[in-house]
Amino acid sequence: MPPLPHKAVPLPQAFLRAPIAHRALHDLAHRRIENSASAIRAARAAGYGIEIDLQLSSDGVPMVFHDEELDRLTTEQGPLNARTAAELTRIKLTGSDDTIPTLSQVLALIGGAVPLLIEVKDQSLTLSDTDGRLENATAFELEHYSGPVALMSFNPLSIQHLAQVIPQVPRGLTTCAYEADWATVPQATLDRLREIPDYDRTYSSFISHEASDLARPRVAELHSQGAHILCWTIRSAQAEAEARKIAQNITFEGYTAAFPA
Repeated sequence: MPPLPHKAVPLPQAFLRAPIAHRALHDLAHRRIENSASAIRAARAAGYGIEIDLQLSSDGVPMVFHDEELDRLTTEQGPLNARTAAELTRIKLTGSDDTIPTLSQVLALIGGAVPLLIEVKDQSLTLSDTDGRLENATAFELEHYSGPVALMSFNPLSIQHLAQVIPQVPRGLTTCAYEADWATVPQATLDRLREIPDYDRTYSSFISHEASDLARPRVAELHSQGAHILCWTIRSAQAEAEARKIAQNITFEGYTAAFPA
């Protein structure tokens, strides 16, 4: 494994201009499911940045899907990582004609037209050491992608690994107050991560922080030190206006976000 780089890679300005569609521009009423090809196409057509999530198939292919389990978004059940990529790309997303896409397919759909923010989902489920399989596979897929792209994860060890295997791509930490939905993570880990202690050692250039926790002093401290501040997930124009008092850009869903003047 190569050593860590000695500096952060700046987040391109493209990530600060266009609002970023959370899991792409999904809209169930129009049969556009989150992280689907239809949602990707709609976000690209609108000129929005796109945020997606990655999980790993059983045969080591990065799949664009948020959950560890298939149950919520498909008629199948069980863990995604128990299926091969070939099996997964045949599974339809509920309420849509789309199937689960691979990262390679999504990169081809976007083609560098708009910024792509990729969240590498924690494969340890405890925000602990990573085996590197998803990170390595993601780096392989991005090696020759020429569009604006950035990587982030809740797991600092995942970002540290990405800094080693694909140091030229900007990276950041997905961060929050760690107050709910973390049943598999030890409380001591949550308490430690809450104050974003790993920003410097991962050579990050941005955070994407929970919108309701943007007033945390550590967020302002990082911004004062040059970090770009993104936030998640904004669901109304009113919430967007409030978030933009602190954050330099938003990740949104459920409404039509305006482009800044």
